[in-house]
Amino acid sequence: MYARQVSMELKPNSLTDFTRKLDSEIIPLLRKQAGFMDELTFVEPGGKRTFAVSLWDSKQNAEAYSQKSYAEVTKMLSGLIQGTPQVKTFEVAHSTAHKIGTKEKAA
Repeated sequence: MYARQVSMELKPNSLTDFTRKLDSEIIPLLRKQAGFMDELTFVEPGGKRTFAVSLWDSKQNAEAYSQKSYAEVTKMLSGLIQGTPQVKTFEVAHSTAHKIGTKEKAA
């Protein structure tokens, strides 16, 4: 499993519009992407900073989304965020929800 973390700074008083756009436009777009598995979005108390983690079945599908549809998402958010979103990528080492991780062998 592969993860993309996108960090952003929200414009003042835009949290409600941000969450509405996430629910109505961005999540539906993500669900149409090959290999998309899950989206977790975190918002700092006070609603100034946010980061989202999208989970993908493979690095290839995450990169395909990044190259094809991510620009559309940043365009959707352009009126709600300040600056340029920062993207980091990760290989998922462990997840209890998705049952990923190494199994310890009995001694």
